[in-house]
Formats: sequence, structure tokens, C-alpha cells
Amino acid sequence: MNATLLALALSLLSSVAYAAAAVAQERLASRDPGSGVLRMLSSGAWWGSVALNAAAALLHVVALKYGPLTVVQPLGALTLVAAVPLGARIAGRRVSTTEWRGTAYTLAGLAAILVVASGSAPGRVLSTSEAVAVAAVTAALIGLLARPGARPGIRHASASGVASGVASALTQTVTVAATDRSESLLSVQVIGVALLVAAFAAGGLLLSQTAYRDGLGAPLAVVTLANPLAAAVIGLSLLGEGLRGGAAGMLLALAGAGLAAWGVVLLTRKPPVPADDDHPVAAVLALEPSTASVEPSLRDMTVPRQPEPGHLTPL
Repeated sequence: MNATLLALALSLLSSVAYAAAAVAQERLASRDPGSGVLRMLSSGAWWGSVALNAAAALLHVVALKYGPLTVVQPLGALTLVAAVPLGARIAGRRVSTTEWRGTAYTLAGLAAILVVASGSAPGRVLSTSEAVAVAAVTAALIGLLARPGARPGIRHASASGVASGVASALTQTVTVAATDRSESLLSVQVIGVALLVAAFAAGGLLLSQTAYRDGLGAPLAVVTLANPLAAAVIGLSLLGEGLRGGAAGMLLALAGAGLAAWGVVLLTRKPPVPADDDHPVAAVLALEPSTASVEPSLRDMTVPRQPEPGHLTPL
């Protein structure tokens, strides 16, 4: 099988696993929004989501071995495409027309990106000094985004996406160096970069868990967009990865990125809750106490006076 096709297949499987983990994390966060780190560590459901994330990460690592960052990372948007039907099924509803349209836009945008970004297996990886510099800049950015204070959802989601994108770039460095035997598994570069990968991957997981307390839609969209953006910056600026087709290829990639981003935005919109006309009892139970009309009591009702026997009612 062609290396690029193998990378695409592995990325697809990884996205499905990441989507299942995201849905599980969102349900856990919404069920107990005030839980801290220690509470999560004692939850079996949280460890189940960690296992799904680990499986997805393993598939992602292998995909990075056979495909460049500019190919593998944009496919992370498929996580949201898979999360929408999974979340809808768990919620017991149908996928809305807007969500189907968002799925189509996202897939079309990704296809446009892959046309100009497809290439062979990665040729070079980050050096030790480059990896340390990228880690330092990323840690400072995450610290700025995850600072205590304002509403955490979008900021923590942005920090999670950046951490995951950088972790992927560092993972590619470790994977290529280890499998190509260019570095020993016990070398300073491999061990040091592997520790950075573990730190950023764990940090991204905890940051996403915090972000999902405000719901799955917008935070997952920000994570989905920030992840490939961070990886693309590293791939294009440090790894020598480029786009085919010159200026036309660049325009096509930008158009595809915009179309995929708009599809992601559509996928994060909450579908309207349909009125259940077939079940009026359920509709009444769903009313807020302040919106329900007060039924008049029998004492307050004016009952028309009945005519006495033997008297005719006037016409």
C-alpha cells in the first residue's frame, strides 16, 4: 500500500477513536462539572476516555511515520465529523441538516488541502535544539491561554489544540529517529523529546477536559482547528514541508482551509430542539415554572346562574 494512503487510513481510524473519547469526556464533564483532577482520576469513565485517547494516539503516531504533518494533522478535523453522529446517537436525536452541511463542507475542504499537501514520508525531523525551542514557546503560550481568571472554555480549548499539535510534531521526531535507527532509543534526543511528548499530550488531555465543561461543540471546534494550525506552522517553517502547485496550490489550500473551518463552525452549532406535538404531556413537563400559565380554581370561576324551576328563561 502507498505510504500516503496508509497514513490516510490510519488517520481516519485515529479520528474515530478521538471522537469517541471526546464524547465520553463531554458526558463526564457535564455530569459532574465541579469535579477536580483527583475526582477524575478515581473515575472509571474518565480512564475509559483515556484508553480511547491512547489508542487514537497510537494510530496517529504510526500515521506520522508514513505521512507529513501537513497531510496527517488536517485530517484531525474528521474527529468532529465523527463526533457529531456519535453525540447525536447518544442524545437520541437525528443529525440535523446543518450538521450534514457542515460535514460536507469539512470533507470538501480537507480534500482540497490534501490535493496540494500530499507528499511522501517525512524527510527530516526537529533537531534537539529546535525541539527545545518549540517546547519553550509552546509552554509560554499555554501558560498565557490557561491562566486563571476568565471563562475557561475557549482559552483552554485553544491551549489544548496547540499542545496536541506540538506533541504530534515532537512525536514524529521520536518515531522517525527511532524507526530509522538514526538515533538510539536511549539517546538524549529520543528520551528528552519523548518526555516532552508525554508532558504536552497529558497537558492537552487535561486542558480539553476543562474546556468541555461548557459543552462539546465550540471547544471541540477550537481544538480541531488549533491542532493542525500549530502543526502546520512547525511543518512549513522548520521541517521544510511545502505545498505543491505554487501560488495556485497555496490559494487552493487556503480556500480548502476556509471551507473546512466553516464546516467545523456549522458542526458546532447546537441543533434546535423540536417541539414534540405527539406527546403533549412531555411538552407540559418541559415547561419552566415561570412560563406555565396558572389555571383558575373553581372558586374563582363564575358559574352562570341556573333558572329556578317553573320560570322561563328570557329570550
